Amino acid sequence: MNHFTAIVHRGEPDEGGFWATCLEVPGANGQGETREECLGNLKEAIRLMLDTEREEVFRLDPKAETAELVLA
Repeated sequence: MNHFTAIVHRGEPDEGGFWATCLEVPGANGQGETREECLGNLKEAIRLMLDTEREEVFRLDPKAETAELVLA
């Protein structure tokens, strides 16, 4: 299980809704009418970005290896 930090913002009063970004995955964004919808969309954006990046790395270097890093 991965843990990420979402920064959630309320939309402008005349627009409503929410939007969010992820500190650990620059470029991942979510938005929605509710906070829950916004976070769900952000989760999907994070998944798609990480999967796409992983595929691209191994396409460019099929011999690349992965290593797990744990920060304490």
